Amino acid sequence: MSNNQIRSKNLFRVIWQFYLEGFKNQKEWSRQVWLVILIKLFILFFVMKLFFFPNFLKSKYNNDQERSEYVIDQLTNPKNQ
Repeated sequence: MSNNQIRSKNLFRVIWQFYLEGFKNQKEWSRQVWLVILIKLFILFFVMKLFFFPNFLKSKYNNDQERSEYVIDQLTNPKNQ
């Protein structure tokens, strides 16, 4: 292993231990704040994706070949740019 790889491993370990100790020493209210943050992230990424961002390609095209042709056409067609 080179010196850079060893240093990066040590750096990641130091960062990991820093956050681990911080989470272990949290007070009750800070755990509740993290719970609220996780719930908001779940709502943002899961619920909003489900309702507001449907899978356009799967609903319009039946197989991978048709989907790939559509994407290639959209990327390479000069009138779309």
